[in-house]
Amino acid sequence: MALDKNQIAKRIAQEVKDRYFVNLGIGIPTLVANYVRHDIEVEFQSENGVLGMGPFPFEGEEDADIINAGKQTITTLPGASFFDSAFSFGMIRAQKVDLTILGAMEVSENGDIANWKIPGKMVKGMGGAMDLVASAENIIVAMMHVNKAGESKILKKCTLPLTGVGCVKKVVTELAVMEVTPKGFKLLERAPGVSVEEIIKATEAELIIEGDIPEMNID
Repeated sequence: MALDKNQIAKRIAQEVKDRYFVNLGIGIPTLVANYVRHDIEVEFQSENGVLGMGPFPFEGEEDADIINAGKQTITTLPGASFFDSAFSFGMIRAQKVDLTILGAMEVSENGDIANWKIPGKMVKGMGGAMDLVASAENIIVAMMHVNKAGESKILKKCTLPLTGVGCVKKVVTELAVMEVTPKGFKLLERAPGVSVEEIIKATEAELIIEGDIPEMNID
């Protein structure tokens, strides 16, 4: 059974450790804040100038003035702070963020990421993604394994304009958890009910497979 977007976020939330500062990108990554363990202290940062984001608000409790970088309404936790973009990117560039979670259109086997532009389509620009991938030492990508046409987005080499080179450490999709190693993608976990063969078929890049591959624990 392939995971849905919330289940991908739930699996990535397991990578968040106590006292981490975490930047959440647009898309699936924003959902991670909903699933972090309650017994750890985590500070979620949004590049538009928020430190201390909480889960998404319940319907009817939204504050239109409190948003993340994707212009979604958010909640803040006690002690949260607000600041300008210059301060926010100073924090990012100074490598004060322990974990960066981004969405992507493509990831290559050497850790390149393409997540900002599809040629021929109008885009507003790269935004803060370039700073994040240039500065972060621990990047996890949350993405779908294949596109709407069923074509793999886990590639030997990216075909879209790159955001960053050799920067991704781990990828979590609806099918699998993969680590980027010097030898390529290493398959770590598979979605419940999904076979290794199905993952291989959906992956254009070569996969390193060692021993039995366990199912993800997303409970």
